[in-house]
Formats: sequence, C-alpha cells, structure tokens
Amino acid sequence: MRVSKLGVLYGLGVGPGDPELITVKAFRILKESPVIAYPRKKMGAKSYALTITELYVNTEEKTMIGLTFPMTRDREALEMQWSRTVSAVWEHLEQGKDVAFVTEGDPMIYSTFIHLMRLMKERHPEVEIRSIPGISSVNASASRLGIPLADGDEQIAIVPATDDYDKMRTAIENHDCVVFIKVAKVIDLMIHVLRDLGLTDKAAVLTKVTSSEEMIWTNIVELQGKGLEYLTLMVVRK
Repeated sequence: MRVSKLGVLYGLGVGPGDPELITVKAFRILKESPVIAYPRKKMGAKSYALTITELYVNTEEKTMIGLTFPMTRDREALEMQWSRTVSAVWEHLEQGKDVAFVTEGDPMIYSTFIHLMRLMKERHPEVEIRSIPGISSVNASASRLGIPLADGDEQIAIVPATDDYDKMRTAIENHDCVVFIKVAKVIDLMIHVLRDLGLTDKAAVLTKVTSSEEMIWTNIVELQGKGLEYLTLMVVRK
C-alpha cells in the first residue's frame, strides 16, 4: 500500500577522497536519511563514497542499498540492470523514505547519479529529486597543485580523454586550461599530444586526489607505458 507522501531522492556529493571534504549539508542529509544508496564495486571493494559515508553514519542504523552499474555496451544488459536499480530505489521512495545516493565528487559531473536521476524522472515523475553539490576531483586537483584553473577571461574545459589524437589536441589548443578525466587508458597518446605541442612541462597527472592513496606526477613523461588507476586525471595549464 502506497503512503500519501513519497520520499525524496538525494544525489549527495561526498567529495574527491579526503573525508573532511564533505559539506555540512551533505553531512546533515546523511544523518537524516533512513536509506543510503551507494555504487557497489566488483570484487567486494568499497567505493570512496561508501568509505566516507561509513565515517559519518552508523550504517547498522540505516538501510544500505548497494547499486551495481554495469560497464558494458550491451544495450539489453544495460536496460535490465538499470531497471533493477531504479526499482530498488523506488521501493523505498514509495514507502515515504528519503534515499540519499552518495557519489564521489559532485553528483552533477560525470556521475552515475545523473543516469539514475534521468530514469527516475521518466518512470516516476512524481518523485522529488534534489542534488547536493560536492567538491569534485577537478577542484581538488587545482588546490593540490596550487594552480588556478582559470583567471580573468581565461577559458577552461573538462574533457573525457579518448584515443582521438585530433580532438585531444584541439581541446588543448582552444583552451587556456583543460582537465582531462579518465586519462589512464590513453596516457601514452596524451603524452604524444603534449610533446607535439611542446607542453609536457605544463601538465600534471593526479590519481585518487586528496585520498590516502593519492599520487601526483609533474613530470608526465615518466608515465609513458605505465598502467594507472581508473581515478586518474590530467591538468594542462598553458
């Protein structure tokens, strides 16, 4: 039996890795929400979002929902899993329970919450959805490097790194600063682009920024041929 008032779905940004980089509002909503949803990783590994959440709330007092987000291009498999994900969250919302979906960084920047929000709006438009901003790895990287991302009339871009040489080069040529995310799989190509532009000394690479596992390279050439963690980005500041 459906209750008269539906729960609210929150997209909750808990920051890039350092547990102290969580907002007061995010902390309050974590405390108040009876249900906390989080991205579940394979092989039992915990996401940053869950690890940070566990520091601020007693998970035994909450209903915890681990959501799986398949990394596949199989449309049928994707639709099936996403249908299950939306249904799992809706089950609690229709009981009048608020659900806080915790995500690394900011929920509106390349986050799994974006797709969850979109599908929930399509299937259950009556649900109220709120996004609570968080500190992204983009912001955190600038602070860790001690360089401004943009000043005055300068232009900045946030670009998912791909194996398209021309697009990566154009992005750098057309902006004063570019933050390339998901750069791990194409690090050799990115170094190639920067060498051709004579800008290898204007780039830095950061992995798991602000976390206890953070790594920073300012001499990016030494990364040629090396494997990097998925949570790696590159900042190019001309």
